[in-house]
Amino acid sequence: MYGEGGNHFIHAIRRNPDITVIVHDNMVYGLTKGQAAPTSQKGMKTPIQVDGVFEEPINPLALAISLDASFVARGSVGEKELTKAIIKEAVKHKGFSLVDVFQACVSFNKTNTHKWFKENTYVMEEGGNLKNREEAFKKALESSPWPLGIFYKNEDKDIFEEKLAPYAEGDKTPLYARKRGVEAAAALLKEKK
Repeated sequence: MYGEGGNHFIHAIRRNPDITVIVHDNMVYGLTKGQAAPTSQKGMKTPIQVDGVFEEPINPLALAISLDASFVARGSVGEKELTKAIIKEAVKHKGFSLVDVFQACVSFNKTNTHKWFKENTYVMEEGGNLKNREEAFKKALESSPWPLGIFYKNEDKDIFEEKLAPYAEGDKTPLYARKRGVEAAAALLKEKK
């Protein structure tokens, strides 16, 4: 998502469609036998980056918050109940929801193991002001340990599909399911001339 899908990620946040994006972040490309991923940390050694990763890692939560994503959170497979609650909240949220989930790649990432994630993460206290974008951004920049939980929610943003002309009148029927006759299309074209 953060590599090849980076441009889609950015523009999805910008548009704010009512979708939930769950990214399983193990900090490597496991399907290519452990090559560094955009979230691999500097200095991490992989079978391909034998001298260590020298590029700056992408911070997906900070990026999402900087673009004013309307819901930003991080879970971990080591915190199953928290992650389950976060995903439920993300799905209920109207607008773009990002849930970054830390997970170990047991085959090709010998650095970020289950033990490493347990020792290098903490669960944020609940009850903070989730609308405070500046505080959320600061929290997203933390590492060693990495915070887990919901960082940011902006429920005041327009939802992409609700602003589209075909839905503006309140008809929620998907476009493919709507019945339109030739006469209606001809009238619309004539009106637009």
